[in-house]
Amino acid sequence: MKWDFKNQRVMAIHDLSGAGKCSLTVVLPVLSALGCAVSVLPTATLSTHTGGFTNPVYRDLTADMLPWAAHWKREGACFDAIYSGFLGSAAQIEIVQEIFAMYRAVNPGVKILVDPVMGDNGKLYRTYTKEMADGTACLCEKADLITPNMTEAYHLLGEPYRAGPYDAAEILRVMRGLTALGPESVVLTGVWFDAAQTGAACYTRGADRVETVLVPKVPGAYHGTGDAFAAALLGALLNGRNLLDACGCAARFTAACCHRTLEAGEYDRRWGIQFEKCLSFVMNDVLSLEK
Repeated sequence: MKWDFKNQRVMAIHDLSGAGKCSLTVVLPVLSALGCAVSVLPTATLSTHTGGFTNPVYRDLTADMLPWAAHWKREGACFDAIYSGFLGSAAQIEIVQEIFAMYRAVNPGVKILVDPVMGDNGKLYRTYTKEMADGTACLCEKADLITPNMTEAYHLLGEPYRAGPYDAAEILRVMRGLTALGPESVVLTGVWFDAAQTGAACYTRGADRVETVLVPKVPGAYHGTGDAFAAALLGALLNGRNLLDACGCAARFTAACCHRTLEAGEYDRRWGIQFEKCLSFVMNDVLSLEK
């Protein structure tokens, strides 16, 4: 899989949470730091994310998505990659598929990354209906690369969630099943084999082998890590890194963000990971800049 593009133009389809760093407020700065020109297509706006805050203000932007994308097309927009994340309604699944087709007609070589944001720790997010979660598998069929966590992976396969630790045979089985849905490659996050390390696994159809990237586990739970990981992964791919190298860059960046947040002490983690001062870290890691 070759993802090396000179201009690195990305469409990011995701929600915008005004406070509590996640989704577009993480994806946009991370991709921008890695040299990507990002156009954002919001699926919904929220006053905060839904993890730990009470009664966020929520606005569904389903009706605006196709007109927004069509306007860009009329103005001559062309993208090297499309990143799809959190969706705000079941109707958006078909709309995003239409947007994929619209821009593949403009650039047949456009690469599509779907992060099937549905849940974590064995549970679906409360904004996700079963119809939405089940329909996400159809969206994954259109992707070149998907980046589910273990909760999302088992749901995409129609299987009950299995808590870790995992073994190599189970990860291989899951990733074979995920590529059978349609994508060429899978990066599976939340993979762990013991209590000391966590990370991600890479798999590409045809090669039929799992490669893993593990980092020391940082205590605690952190909002926005999945978005930071996927954005760093995509940015590294668009800068010419292969899938395993890009996965390593993303894992190291995400771990650095968690460490920075942990070191903040009494910081209220609902407000998201403290990724800003880690941007120079991922830039150096991906772009081989001098420190």
